[in-house]
Amino acid sequence: MAAFQEPDDDSLERFKAHGAPPLPASNESGWVEHEGARIWYASHGNGTAVILLHGGLGHSGNWGYQVPALLTAGHRVVIIDSRGHGRSTRDARPYKYELMASDVLAVMDALALERAAIVGWSDGACVAMVLGMVAPQRVAGVFFFGCNMDPSGTKEFVATPVIDRCFSRHRQDYARLSATPDEFDAFVAAVSDMMKTEPNYFADDLARISVPVVIAQSEHDEFIKREHAEYLADAIPGAELNVLPGVSHFAPLQRPALFNKAMIAFAERVLPGGPS
Repeated sequence: MAAFQEPDDDSLERFKAHGAPPLPASNESGWVEHEGARIWYASHGNGTAVILLHGGLGHSGNWGYQVPALLTAGHRVVIIDSRGHGRSTRDARPYKYELMASDVLAVMDALALERAAIVGWSDGACVAMVLGMVAPQRVAGVFFFGCNMDPSGTKEFVATPVIDRCFSRHRQDYARLSATPDEFDAFVAAVSDMMKTEPNYFADDLARISVPVVIAQSEHDEFIKREHAEYLADAIPGAELNVLPGVSHFAPLQRPALFNKAMIAFAERVLPGGPS
């Protein structure tokens, strides 16, 4: 049985009703105390490590189609709830991508995980890229899906039924998982404040990235401009652009087989023992 082979969900109706498929049992899970927060993580399987970083307002359970696929491909998978998201807590400080990147390093230290490939989705992609900048010795490569690295990369927000369904699921999951279940609206406001002012990395910053990078962009992304993805691929040395056809910002949920194929090809390329 492989959950990641379930039918496509382009409309996210299944996701709204049921969420992503349940995650498999983990080898280890818990919390790391770091910078005023308790950061939840789980580690699955063995082999070369891939860390999955979810998008803003979501949680690590949104990777329900990706964890089994990576385990089947022979990788160890580490999932992390970003601070204030899912089971993780936060302090009163504003959300910052650099702070969330330091949380990931704290989890890696707690797991004695020297190096990993990092797959990031939306806000998680920005966190992954920050890690590639500040701790390249810990990062085998960055799979950067559906995010901007400066304010010019975003489209004007337009609500759609797909976005509304995703938001509805996030609200339900927050109430179920969070240590502050009644504070979803304040949580959304705080994350939105970060998104309005960050990230702010420009061509000179991008040119210094030395780890392998795949810029994955959905054909119909609701939030990120296609030309921004192209700019990132041009500005980061050796970066590859991979446009995923027929999907939107929610590709890991909409067409998991398509997303997983690109993700696993990336992991096999950048991790030890993968193709040259």
